[in-house]
Parts: sequence; structure tokens; C-alpha cells
Amino acid sequence: MSAQRIMIASGKGGTGKSTVAVLLGARLAAHGYKTLLIELDSGLRSVDIIAGVCGKTVYDIEDVLCGRCEGAKAVVESPFYKGLSVISAPYEGGVVRPEALARLAAAMDPFFDFLLLDTAAGMGAPFEAAAGICPAALLVLTPDPVALRDGRIVADRLLKNGDKSLRLVMNRVSPKSFGASVRDLDECIDTVAVQLAAVFPESAALAGAAGGQAIPAGDAAFTAADNLARRLLGQRVPLAVR
Repeated sequence: MSAQRIMIASGKGGTGKSTVAVLLGARLAAHGYKTLLIELDSGLRSVDIIAGVCGKTVYDIEDVLCGRCEGAKAVVESPFYKGLSVISAPYEGGVVRPEALARLAAAMDPFFDFLLLDTAAGMGAPFEAAAGICPAALLVLTPDPVALRDGRIVADRLLKNGDKSLRLVMNRVSPKSFGASVRDLDECIDTVAVQLAAVFPESAALAGAAGGQAIPAGDAAFTAADNLARRLLGQRVPLAVR
């Protein structure tokens, strides 16, 4: 049985895409689904810190894609989140080769229930390579005009061929997010023209997760990640917006 493949994308950088990807993978794993998160943001590596595998990786995605090692040798299980495994991006350099990425995904499919591909911001080579092999995508944005405008461009590109399931994840949302520039969540949805799947509130725990701290159960961001995972699993759950 093949894994479900989902790419995690954004428009501009700084939307918290990688943090959301790790937390989503952690909650899918917590529900009993073996999950592999593949980081494609070469040169701007962060997933290893967020997932707690920093210093534990020997090989990275560049080693795999250029043939220096088999994919299995680059897989590292998160010590923070049982059942979540990671293939990290290199610290610098590296090129995401579409054909090589497709081969890696095919090789990993039988061993995992979900493959999450954390792309680089924008629509460069990592984005295009992931889009070519993932039937589903999550677009992670923050409620600011630039992120929303760029997110609409990315959404239009992903939906161009009409063959991809795309959902919106709004991150770092608080009452202070809205005002003259962006009125409310409805404006976010209307601007991007994508169905909303999750809302992650701004929280100290969310910031801590980006700094390499496991997010505690009961935190609002934990609940948002869990609800997103459950929605992807076909359950009917609320958005958990405070």
C-alpha cells in the first residue's frame, strides 16, 4: 500500500511552514500513522531542529538524491515525536532533482502511511519537484497582505491543472492579526480562494517549537495540529479558533 503524499508549501518565507509540517507529522504519527517528513529547503535547514534530530543526522536529502547513499540511511526518527521520521535538507548547497525525488518517494512509500514534503518558500525547483509527485498540498500562510498575495499566486499554480487537492492553513493568528490591512479570516480565505483546513494561533509554545522545544499537549497550537491531522484522516473536527 502506498503512502499518502502531501506537499507543504508557502508563498513568502517566514510563515512557519516547516514548524507546521513537523507538528502535523507528529500528530499523524501519534494517531498511529507512520510518517516521513522530507525537507527540501536546501541551504535553509530547520526541520532537524524543530523535530529534535539536530546532530543525529549523518546523511541528508542531497546525499540521497545524488546517489551517495540509499534513502533509508538518511531517515532519522524524531526523539520528540514517536513515529515521526525525518530526512533533512543539507546545511548548504544541494539541488532537488525531480526524477531522483520521485524515485525516493517510490522507495519510501511501502514503509510509511504518510510522506510529507516540506518545500522551500516560493515556486523554485523544490516546489516544482514536490508538486510533480504529490496529489495533495497544504498552503501555510500568515494573515498579512504580502503572504496572502503570494499565497494566491502559489495556489493558482498548484490548481492550474485541476488535479491537486489544496487546503489552506493559517498560522500565527491572533486578534492583533486583523485590522486595516487584513480584516478577518474570511478575507484571508477570499484572497487565496482556497478552503481553510486549520488555524494555528500565535503562542509561546509555537515559537518554542521553532526553537527546538517539543510542543506540550494542551497548548492551543498542539490542538490545532491535532485537529488538522484528524481532518486529513477524514474526521469531522472544529478548526479550534479561539
